[in-house]
Amino acid sequence: MKQPKGSLTAHQYEIMQVVWDAGPEGVASTAIWETICARRSVTRTTVVNQVERLQKRGWLVRREEAGLIRYTAAVSRPQAAQLLAGEFLDDFFGGSASELVASLQGSRRLKETEVRRLRALLDKTRIRGE
Repeated sequence: MKQPKGSLTAHQYEIMQVVWDAGPEGVASTAIWETICARRSVTRTTVVNQVERLQKRGWLVRREEAGLIRYTAAVSRPQAAQLLAGEFLDDFFGGSASELVASLQGSRRLKETEVRRLRALLDKTRIRGE
């Protein structure tokens, strides 16, 4: 599978969430706009333009069936999270996960439950030999 190009803005990620929630049958751009409009004010043209950009960059797949155009995600939500997290880590922390965690410690954003979960994830990684 070819990886999509570029990162996602917050509004593009919002569009992707609507598409992921729609499932494998996909969703029309009008339905995407209606879903987003229920949360915030945005023009239909803005959403349609963003959908087209996401499709051109490989984040969305455009399908036409019986004259109806529907969009599905080219990558799953977990795959997108991995891609975006990797880019974020590279862009802001030089690829260092430990630098990211250290910055979270300094900001006091790590709760004890999250620290335990991180330890468990790291232990699983160690067991697999990664």
